[in-house]
Amino acid sequence: MSPAIELDAVDREILRLLQLDARTQNKDLAERVGLAPSTCLARVRRLSRAGVITGFTAVVDPDAVGRAVEALLSVQMRHARSLVDPFVEAVRDLPETRAVFHVTGRADFVVHVACGTVGDLQRLVLDEFTARAEVGHVETHLVYSRWDGGPLPPFPAETGD
Repeated sequence: MSPAIELDAVDREILRLLQLDARTQNKDLAERVGLAPSTCLARVRRLSRAGVITGFTAVVDPDAVGRAVEALLSVQMRHARSLVDPFVEAVRDLPETRAVFHVTGRADFVVHVACGTVGDLQRLVLDEFTARAEVGHVETHLVYSRWDGGPLPPFPAETGD
């Protein structure tokens, strides 16, 4: 987020409501935050231009599209800076990849994947991860359940009221 943008209580409420339902119509959003529709739209556009809102996405249930087996792959790399970007690009291009995190600790990356079967997960780990020369070790953690957090409010020091 740009340090130049100040978020007031209305901006924070717009962000909260859009995170709960990004498909909220502008007129409904404006009514809920107490603004005229044109003013509300201008605020949403300002938040987008400033990089506070980075996009609107559809959330797809992996089970509903035949990807019931989810896992977190902890990946240790053979360290060389030149290998990181090609690895991330290759992993992001895999249809099973949901998210890639560059982390600290024993692993260098944690990759969230969704596969159709345990056999598909095994193939993914063996053929797409451990077969890569830059990958030293992969530890697989099956996901039994998942709970998402709520809307992400601005950090209190940056609220701007």
